[in-house]
Amino acid sequence: MIARWKAFAPFGVGIPFACVPLFPSFITFTNVQFPGVSVVPLSLALAVLALMFVLAVWALVAVALPPYTPVPLARPLIAWFLAGILSAVLGLNPHDGAVFMCIFGLSTIWHVVLTRYYDAPNVARAIYWSYLVSAILACAAAIVMVVTREPASLYSIANGRAVGTFVLPGELAGFAIVLLPISYALARIAKERALRIAAFVALALGAVAMVLTFSRTGWIGLACAIGFFVAVQSEQRRRGLAVAGAIVIAALAVVLLLFNERHNPSENYTRISIWQAALGTINRFPLTGVGPFGFSHLYPLVRLPDGDETAFHAHSLYLTFLAELGIIGFSAFLWTLWEFGAEMSRRLRAASADARMLGLAIAAGLVGTLVQGLIDTVSVIIFGLLLPMLALALAAARSGSIDA
Repeated sequence: MIARWKAFAPFGVGIPFACVPLFPSFITFTNVQFPGVSVVPLSLALAVLALMFVLAVWALVAVALPPYTPVPLARPLIAWFLAGILSAVLGLNPHDGAVFMCIFGLSTIWHVVLTRYYDAPNVARAIYWSYLVSAILACAAAIVMVVTREPASLYSIANGRAVGTFVLPGELAGFAIVLLPISYALARIAKERALRIAAFVALALGAVAMVLTFSRTGWIGLACAIGFFVAVQSEQRRRGLAVAGAIVIAALAVVLLLFNERHNPSENYTRISIWQAALGTINRFPLTGVGPFGFSHLYPLVRLPDGDETAFHAHSLYLTFLAELGIIGFSAFLWTLWEFGAEMSRRLRAASADARMLGLAIAAGLVGTLVQGLIDTVSVIIFGLLLPMLALALAAARSGSIDA
């Protein structure tokens, strides 16, 4: 029985990666008025959610089976989870806070089971195949929707920008920031010819989809991801830093030249008023915040007279965490990143060339999303990719093969 349970690991760990492009559709389960259109049928979104719960049950049992595998980020993740519960209990929206913590818990379980089973037979291969194939389909669909201008409602509300199944262009951009460095690394190091081809296709379609999002934060985030990867991979540190700087400067120039391309100019300054409202929220609830998903409920009371009537989040990953989880939760988030950086550094010193490239590619995507998070909050990253990719980067840096 135990052997059969463990044998399911390639599916249990790989399937969630295939479903990531569908995760943004979960917003349709809420009462939030979001400025987008979900092309995913409600029945499919419900089926995916049910599947994630079934896989979570498998994962809970799987991680409890012997032998025990240490989780490098266990302490900060536990602290982050407990801080979230404290904020949810003391916050202004306990119901939605419970929903947030449920999602966060599922993502944490995914992190742990990935850490435990990455080196098991066929698991790494299943992860990358699932991730690449779903990314190819998602990016291709987004491109086709822009070219055909269908569905018309999605094309209209997005001002002709690529969205696909991601509801908002910024969500697709956030997904692409993580996808592109990984695709590049897999195209370089995978021994399986079919996997290399899939990586090249994902890289090409992902790049086109990223351009078509016209996401200013996405473009800058991707440039920083590429710059980070170039800098740390370069044998000549000064040259690598110079190239990285040139990449970021070029991206900034492109953004400035195309600043209002496919954007409604009236949206250019809405973030400023929302940030000010977030600072007002943090000032009132500094320690534990207003609770997960609580910012939107307090926003009407702290918004500026010229601000948007509604705001689902603070349009900044960091301000959102500070406003909703307070200093305690935000400190746990920073602790998680610090421990990840320290553990990643230790593993890279002993990694093979291939393991180093793949681990750094995944880390580069995370760096890019953290830059994007300065002025945007991307739900597919927070709920679908942040914790799993932290585990994947550490596992990839430790392992010598992705074809086992």
